[in-house]
Amino acid sequence: MTAELVRGQNHPLSQARLEIRVSAGTPIVAAATLGDEDGRAHSVEWVAHPGAPTLPGLEVSRQAAADHRLAVDLDALSAEVHRVSVLLALPVGVGGPVSFGSAAVPFVAVTGLDGTEVASYTITGLDAESAVVALELYRRQGAWKVRAVGQGYAGGLAELLTDQGLPQAPQLATSINSAVVEGLARSLQAPPPRTPEGDRSRQTATSALGPDQSGSPYTTQGATGPYPGAQGATGPYGGAPGRPDGGASATDPAATQPTPAAPSSGGPIDYSHPRRQNAAPPPPPPTAPPAEPGQPARPVAGDATGWSMDERLYNQVWGMFEDLARTTAAYRSAVDFADTRLEKELDQVLSDPRSRIGGQGDAARETAQAKHVQLVDQAREALERDLVQLTAEADVVEPALPVAYARWDNPAWHAYRVPMEMPMAFRLGDLQLPESDPLRIPMLVRLPLERGLWIDAGRTAASDGSFADSHELRQLAMESAVAHTARLLAVHPADEFTVHVIDPAGSGAQALAPLVRAGVLAAPPAVGAAGVADVLGRLTQRVDLVQMAVRGGAADSLPPGFDTSQQLLVVNDFPHGFDDRAVNQLRYLADEGPAVGVHLMMVADREESSAYGPLLDPLWRGLLRLTPVPDDHLADPWVGHAWTYEPCLVPHGSQVLEQVLAQVAAARAKYR
Repeated sequence: MTAELVRGQNHPLSQARLEIRVSAGTPIVAAATLGDEDGRAHSVEWVAHPGAPTLPGLEVSRQAAADHRLAVDLDALSAEVHRVSVLLALPVGVGGPVSFGSAAVPFVAVTGLDGTEVASYTITGLDAESAVVALELYRRQGAWKVRAVGQGYAGGLAELLTDQGLPQAPQLATSINSAVVEGLARSLQAPPPRTPEGDRSRQTATSALGPDQSGSPYTTQGATGPYPGAQGATGPYGGAPGRPDGGASATDPAATQPTPAAPSSGGPIDYSHPRRQNAAPPPPPPTAPPAEPGQPARPVAGDATGWSMDERLYNQVWGMFEDLARTTAAYRSAVDFADTRLEKELDQVLSDPRSRIGGQGDAARETAQAKHVQLVDQAREALERDLVQLTAEADVVEPALPVAYARWDNPAWHAYRVPMEMPMAFRLGDLQLPESDPLRIPMLVRLPLERGLWIDAGRTAASDGSFADSHELRQLAMESAVAHTARLLAVHPADEFTVHVIDPAGSGAQALAPLVRAGVLAAPPAVGAAGVADVLGRLTQRVDLVQMAVRGGAADSLPPGFDTSQQLLVVNDFPHGFDDRAVNQLRYLADEGPAVGVHLMMVADREESSAYGPLLDPLWRGLLRLTPVPDDHLADPWVGHAWTYEPCLVPHGSQVLEQVLAQVAAARAKYR
């Protein structure tokens, strides 16, 4: 029976290994402090936060997100620790709400490893506060309890940490915010909101692994944490378990926005968490064919929820992405535990003088190593089982993807027709983890683009560890940019996407040739300093004009013939041909452009641009970095794995790009 706490109420805890799940309607920072008998944190080493997410017995998320899982092992805490305080804060300088009063009401729940809620707390009554102590786990007379706190701080993390007894609180708060900003700069954006039913049917299955059959007291679980896990507590992929109340899982980034409650008429205020309210049911997904007894359900393309097949496929791909992230996290956590356990047992053998007599020491070492092998094999077996199921799903989903989501070698492109409506997303490439090779997950990004793209033409290691020369990398980077640009043109209606190109030195002429020959650019690529100034000036003026019209509520007063289509600016060879004014205009377009339909794609070597110093740092942080060769630089929004990104390039010798661009050009000609 779940205890729904109110502020100040406590509840006993009967389990040592717990998860604390946090759900909010906006990205927040989750942290935790350890406290002594007086509740005071001794030093910064007693704080787990995105910059230092792991402490003995405690692990928090590595970046800001709308949903979090915090792992706690009360038995692993130091004897000095008598209190664990769970802290929530709004990130600074990322454009979100500045106080909890203007954000959705946060919800926190303490659960067991099987996902069963022990206690929950909806944090109401917050206003100007930007940081809050949500819960505290505390020890009394050898027993642990949880208390709902809900103490907010208008001064943010610095004030909260100061109240926790940390003299270095301002510096620590600054370092936490810096870690969050860096994490957001390199992370993939979570998908858009889904309905609570959008947790996908796979979450109803239970784990086939069960407790550790070796006799170990540790049980398996799916979140990363200070205790071991070989597979998720629920879900055949070791992924996020479903909520016990039938809603979305606490870590589902697609369920980050609350569903508004129906307006009341004089009745009591509804303090129930918005995530627990049901939305209108979407159309039923396809039905999977029956599986053989004892076997997992056969995968079906489009088995996620959504109002259209494209939306269902989009949600399914993101579900596969999350499943792979979590099952890999569980495997790595289990292996880390096995390694730590082996090291500890070997240290005990070496420190015991009795092990030096006879063969006791050798026998103990052999036993410890055998246990290590057994634990790793169990974890690998669970991972392989999950990968087999995910691979089977990928084999079904990939051929069913529409052109916006499909690779260039997908037969769907042979039936390409210029669309009448813009899709909800498009494919930028593929993502993989070392443990999952050769499984690839499509990297889908929502449209319209909320962030610009930076194609890194700098020195990047290839997948085989080699390095291409600078000329080859520049050529590959420009070919990658052309492939992305062609795809964006192809997935938009003919009159709703306009492309401008700046190529100051003309070095990208060869790669740009397909776009130029097809006549799909707004104008020939701009060259020289004068061309740079002309294009940037026109686009900057466009942003200013649309902003004034929107802010003044006079969007209909734009000049006659004003091009209302989405605009993409492709910049090659930056900073060649750019003076200080042009650099500032570029930054302005990157910051303000996406909100009014002007997007940026940079092809540049970051090291060569370092001459501008910190002036360009905000620009690079605001763009999504892609590479022309495989590189492990992207992070997922759940557990923060380093994913290897592979660009979505046109197969060598294929004519698909020219054929698609010819259709785009023909359709555009009809609108002129």
